[in-house]
Amino acid sequence: MGLFKMKKKLTSFGEAIREGFQYILSKNEKSFVIGQGLWSPWYVGNSMRDLDKEFGKKRIIDTPVSELATTGAAIGAGLNGYSVVVVHPRMDFMLLAADQIVNQAAKWRHMLGGQISPNVTFRAIINRGGEQGAQHSQALHSWYSHIPGLRVVMPAFASDARDMLIAAAQSPDPVMYIDDRWCYEYEQELIPPEDVDIKSIKPKIVRSGGDITIAACGYSVQLAVEAADLLKSEVGFDCEVVDIRQLNPLFPNQIISSTKKTGRFLALDGGWSNSGFAAELIAQVSENLLPSYLKVSPKRITLVEAPAPTSSKLEDKYYVTPIKLKEQIKNIFTGND
Repeated sequence: MGLFKMKKKLTSFGEAIREGFQYILSKNEKSFVIGQGLWSPWYVGNSMRDLDKEFGKKRIIDTPVSELATTGAAIGAGLNGYSVVVVHPRMDFMLLAADQIVNQAAKWRHMLGGQISPNVTFRAIINRGGEQGAQHSQALHSWYSHIPGLRVVMPAFASDARDMLIAAAQSPDPVMYIDDRWCYEYEQELIPPEDVDIKSIKPKIVRSGGDITIAACGYSVQLAVEAADLLKSEVGFDCEVVDIRQLNPLFPNQIISSTKKTGRFLALDGGWSNSGFAAELIAQVSENLLPSYLKVSPKRITLVEAPAPTSSKLEDKYYVTPIKLKEQIKNIFTGND
């Protein structure tokens, strides 16, 4: 028996989302999912494969292309005792439902003295690359993180992809759950699912180091870890990577304590720089640490200030890669940034 080792079962990010849906739908008979392309084998990747066959098409509801109406229906059901996940396969076009999300879902609890709030999760999927162009490639998490009354979570690993979805569905507050398709093939060994309190989702260190703190969310966390490993093997720089996980409300203590230790801070974000989420992270560090703790001023790395290109050649220039990030971090150390 000792000669043989059990092979670890790895679950991909996309499959982990599917496990989260299975748990939600199995545990709560008054839960359902609504949105575009939910019966399609490709529209939302492998994250909802055959759920309509397992739970029926009355609980996995595929809708026409009408983001505003679909989101309004989900919020209405969430106000009437149902737990609803509304799926927006492209975050870009969720803007058509912004009124329902921002002016309705995020406001009910506060306007009615806490007496009622819609039990609804807005699943927003970020699509990038593949020559999809400017209207199909936007990461708009910083927009929604600005809204009081709307929780925003953004997983980077398979375990969080599943558990944050469960937490969102069980939250009494409306939650925006943002997943990035560039994460879908990353794998992780998972323990069995269980109930998750969304208040427990706070930043955590996913790679320890003593030379610089890198804070990021979603796919940018994977970028940071890969670049950090390259830096360690090539030049010995040891990066500490903090996964933000919950963007609103933001819990800054972990990034502040880490930066206090390393003396250097980098905010890495898949959105744009101007008024973006990276700026908020830098503000938190700057407001809570005296300059004497910092060896250099805080830095940020984001997309360039331009809409996403369609040409694959231009995409290679536009998006941050682990190798590009490695070189930019080296410049922070050498003062050539």
